[in-house]
Amino acid sequence: MTPASGPAPDGSLPTAPELANGARDFRLRMAIIDRATEAALDMTRDRYGRAVHAGAAAAARAHRDKAAVEAYATHLASYAEALFDTARLVLDELPPARHVAGWRAVLDGLAASTAEIRRALDRPATPGSQAERTQHANLWPHLTAWADHSPIASNLADQRDGQHHKAPLTDEEQQMWTERAQAAQRRGELELTESWYAADGQPITLAYLVEDDDSTVVALRGDPGVPGWQVIGHYAHEYEAGKVLPAAVPPGVLRADVSAFNRPEPVPEISLQELIRDVVEAQHAGDASNALLSATQRGYDAGPMVRLQELLETGGQFASALETAQGRQIAARLSALGRQIEFLTREVEEAAEDLGATVAVLPPHRTPVLRARPRPAVDTTPPTPPSRASTTARHR
Repeated sequence: MTPASGPAPDGSLPTAPELANGARDFRLRMAIIDRATEAALDMTRDRYGRAVHAGAAAAARAHRDKAAVEAYATHLASYAEALFDTARLVLDELPPARHVAGWRAVLDGLAASTAEIRRALDRPATPGSQAERTQHANLWPHLTAWADHSPIASNLADQRDGQHHKAPLTDEEQQMWTERAQAAQRRGELELTESWYAADGQPITLAYLVEDDDSTVVALRGDPGVPGWQVIGHYAHEYEAGKVLPAAVPPGVLRADVSAFNRPEPVPEISLQELIRDVVEAQHAGDASNALLSATQRGYDAGPMVRLQELLETGGQFASALETAQGRQIAARLSALGRQIEFLTREVEEAAEDLGATVAVLPPHRTPVLRARPRPAVDTTPPTPPSRASTTARHR
């Protein structure tokens, strides 16, 4: 398989938009492939998420791998090397920042993945053979590396032709606008709307500064939750601000090994709705007890209450990773809620065990209600309908 397009006939390098568009088209196609594959894999699992059709699952993954190789050859193969070469040149010119070393490692990884993919495209296996399926499966991690991390390379390439921010305020104006914004914040009239990081690693936040029923868009540099932030510009609207402020760089990730295209296999689990139904349908105390204990089960197939605690803990980690004053406060709140869920889980577990120890059944006077009523006999006179005179008349 060969790339669908090549460099310009005159040998010139592709422009930054062309490089970024190639990577963007590839990511979009990979997202479509991933969604289709997840839908196909869902058909191979039972109601609890357990794989029950291994052959169909393997076929879905093989189709995914082949489609991903074709997407790379169509959208990115002609631009990949030029993209990370351009990105590396721009990265070398960036001011020192905490993310620069990590981005350099990402570009090195993309370069290695590109070499692996290029070797496979230059020497494709026999179409339809097991060797081809194996080749495509081995390329999947390299293809997803591009799908996951190409926004970093694209962003750097865009900066080659991007604008450079020039502070529109003098020192006196900056101090005046900062004081006005700080006063509005104390009044509760500084409405934050959007936040991003610039290439130098500094956070920038857009906000509406409200004064006397009038609002102005201002840009803040620094954490608005702690003293020391400054206003670096004021604008008539957000579009104007976006044209002159430093462009946003791709945000980070909570965990370094995260991948939208290589998620772990889902763990079999029982939903809360099903556990509630188990209790409703139970007649013995032990059955209701087992449903409650399933909600508090720990380990590989943890129950919903334990998963909820994990969700709060992970949410707290995310809030803390924001490295803002508000983020730290929210992380503390989520941590406290997690401890409450842990306490509640133990209480539910003990109550469930006590319920199971009662060795009791529901009393027989709690009789069920027939859903299907018996039909009347053929020779039975149907009931007399209500009199028309008894109904309320409607007047036009």
